[in-house]
Amino acid sequence: MASDNPWHGLTPGGIDARRVDPSGRQDFFWVVSGNAEAGLLLRLADDTAEVRPLPRMRNLDLGYREVAGKPSLVLLLRDAEQKELFASLCHDIVRAGEAATGNGDALQRAIRRTMRWHHLLRGGRLGQLSLEEQRGLMGELRFLGHLVNLIGPRAAIEAWKGPSGSSKDFELEGCLVEVKARRGASKPHVQISSEDQLADVPGCRLFLLVSPVDAVVKPQGQTLTDHVRELDRLFSVAEPEAYDLWEEAIAGTGFDFGDDYSERRWVIGESQFHEVMEGFPRVTPPVPAGVSGIRYSIGLDACAPYVVEADVVDELIGREAGSWTN
Repeated sequence: MASDNPWHGLTPGGIDARRVDPSGRQDFFWVVSGNAEAGLLLRLADDTAEVRPLPRMRNLDLGYREVAGKPSLVLLLRDAEQKELFASLCHDIVRAGEAATGNGDALQRAIRRTMRWHHLLRGGRLGQLSLEEQRGLMGELRFLGHLVNLIGPRAAIEAWKGPSGSSKDFELEGCLVEVKARRGASKPHVQISSEDQLADVPGCRLFLLVSPVDAVVKPQGQTLTDHVRELDRLFSVAEPEAYDLWEEAIAGTGFDFGDDYSERRWVIGESQFHEVMEGFPRVTPPVPAGVSGIRYSIGLDACAPYVVEADVVDELIGREAGSWTN
């Protein structure tokens, strides 16, 4: 599996294939399509259920095909100039699949590892999330789950913009929410990462949601993976488009089910909304010419006059969501 070009010697015309590891536990094959596209194939067992919907990715084609009379997951490279990087991606998928407990698990791992690399190629990174990244993601997932119950899976996942790099974590009609997670016993402040994060948007009310997220000792709390799985179950029974968006979003955060987060368990305390409006302590555009990359802290005591009840935000979100369907 260490060959620089594992497709060497395979010829196009139908799908030509070579087993990746003759002694491997899973049936992975190097393949070349009829259009001379390099690819990786995972042969599926007869009792393995297909995972759908599959993610759609630029320069990669991921789909199910029947090859030599057997159902298979096939990943093909559309851009031949990226073959060296694609080979690394495929090796990583194979390593993840070989660690699976069965063929169905290998299929799940192959798809998730593909999405992880898709995140990397869009400017993300590989590797387990740091403690602060875990804490922040926990806060966003808690609010996402609340939105699912409030306005439904499709509208909720479409509102979650944090993974795509937006300046606000959640964007709803007439309502924006920026989520900040903090250690409950830490100094009462939150970090703001840019001058745009708390900037006004015409026609929208903006809220800062502060959630205390603390590490606890087993058996208390849940791991990050536990929280992701809970939401994954919610979206798995929703419409296919919503589940597709969920998979793309969670992969965009850098989370991977293959990473081990079992050593850290979390609890989320009572969250508090603050309405960001005139007088709120913040830095906003325009900033002086030549100034960029602004990061600053806000003391929560200074935000106290702007606290609003969660019901106020829920009513606003629910009212606007209802107006979309009227």
